[in-house]
Amino acid sequence: TQTLKVGMLMENEFREHLKGRGLNAENIDFAVGAVKDLESYLEERKASFESADLDALKNYVSLLIKEGKNSRDQLVALARYCRFAKKNDYFVYLVSLFGARNVLPDIGERLGTIAGEETRRKVFNGFELPPLGSPQASYPKLTQKVVDGLEAELPSETCRRVLTWNYHKVPVEAFKEKKERFEKASSIDEFLKDEHRRFIEELTGYLKRGEIWYEQEITPEVLELVKCNREIQNGVRHGDKIYVSKIPFAPKQYLTEKDPVMKRYYACHCQLVRTAIRDGKPKISPVFCYCSAGYEKLPYDVIFDEPVKIELLESVLKGDMRCRFAITIPRGKMK
Repeated sequence: TQTLKVGMLMENEFREHLKGRGLNAENIDFAVGAVKDLESYLEERKASFESADLDALKNYVSLLIKEGKNSRDQLVALARYCRFAKKNDYFVYLVSLFGARNVLPDIGERLGTIAGEETRRKVFNGFELPPLGSPQASYPKLTQKVVDGLEAELPSETCRRVLTWNYHKVPVEAFKEKKERFEKASSIDEFLKDEHRRFIEELTGYLKRGEIWYEQEITPEVLELVKCNREIQNGVRHGDKIYVSKIPFAPKQYLTEKDPVMKRYYACHCQLVRTAIRDGKPKISPVFCYCSAGYEKLPYDVIFDEPVKIELLESVLKGDMRCRFAITIPRGKMK
């Protein structure tokens, strides 16, 4: 029986890893088979998992699409192995292929709920997603079409309301412990300061283990960036507002990049628009970044027990070097 050679790790170790994550025997067999297929593809091209560059993976995913094997399960299986084997560039790329794929269709559903089915049909007329696994460059024109349609059909406030939503479907239970810490804190400022301390500890652990934090590679320089800016991830209060900045999507590259366009590209998290920033086209309205605002405000919706107001202050899509938001503390919730 062929044994996994990928990443110099044995098949049994990967199987035990998947078992520990709660996968059943059938799904484990599928995942191992997916990795073996990739390994065979690379070996046929005189390459190995350790030495193959990112273009090799891109070509393999294109082959999966051509052969109709580009299922979500297939891509997730490969991503799991790449994270397990610490093939970080492969892991980040694979996650980017399906991480935001359902956002545009879900915007359509919310649009229909808020503005009616006729408006949804106008905005999404002729809309068709590219095959799963298609490169990021396949999405900006679709995004532009949707955003232009939203701005043409809706008042600006309604447009922002449609976009500002939890489109990544993060469960509110994810913020249960954060809410409990807030309730125990003597003030919002103490709470935010402690959340920043916890965040630094978390990133320090990922740095020591050489693991990817979500899709971000943590280096000493990235850790220092976060240490020096408490706005990143959790926020700082001024008056009745909490100001929050996003950590760059590719912070290692962001810190060393000199070209302002590429620096903005490395800052952007949105797989639906990133290549438009890099390539300079198509031009996508920065109102779309209220989708990101929906993600940023969610923890505070949970903490304050009500939907909070959020304002987009800076956005790499409109030419800034970071994405920054202001969250208004609800009346009566100031500590």
